[in-house]
Amino acid sequence: MKTPIKLPKIKFDKVKADLREAFRKLSEGGFQQIFNHIDQLTIKRGVDKLGLDGFINQCAILAAGSGAVAGIGGISTMIIGIPLDLINLITQQFRVTMAISYHRTGEYKLTFEEFIIIVATAFKVDTGVTVTKAIMEEIAEKMMLSFGSKTAERLVPVVGAVIGGAANYLFIKRMAEKVKELKGNNNQVIHIK
Repeated sequence: MKTPIKLPKIKFDKVKADLREAFRKLSEGGFQQIFNHIDQLTIKRGVDKLGLDGFINQCAILAAGSGAVAGIGGISTMIIGIPLDLINLITQQFRVTMAISYHRTGEYKLTFEEFIIIVATAFKVDTGVTVTKAIMEEIAEKMMLSFGSKTAERLVPVVGAVIGGAANYLFIKRMAEKVKELKGNNNQVIHIK
């Protein structure tokens, strides 16, 4: 007689609380740290060499890689992999946003404030003239909703890798399209200066 396989009990409330705490920390300086570690000149060179769509595709593939790794072993790799996947996913989204800005304006140097207004606009967060803590928290919350919706699907080993990789790839591609479509007042393309 076969004994049933016992799956470990997962405390989804704890996972949810941990994700919420991670995003809170991101809104309190984490976004700026990620931004500061991105070499904007490398993004310029990448767009110049690969073209905008090639660069976006490269970022989507890098995001898919971390999503696959986070989901390959089910819950065992998910616990360690999710925070790393989250950081990589945000990094790739930031790189894509910078690439699109460079492609549109010809300027590859952005300040954090200029950059975060573009990100906030892509997530449909109402921004004023200045970047406030409330704006950063709202961006983090919207990222958490997007990221958290695919976490449970990664619990099944191997299948989780396919789901995690595909979800990350599509997230980057969709965010790129949202940023490409951004319009300013009077239906003009947003230019950062």
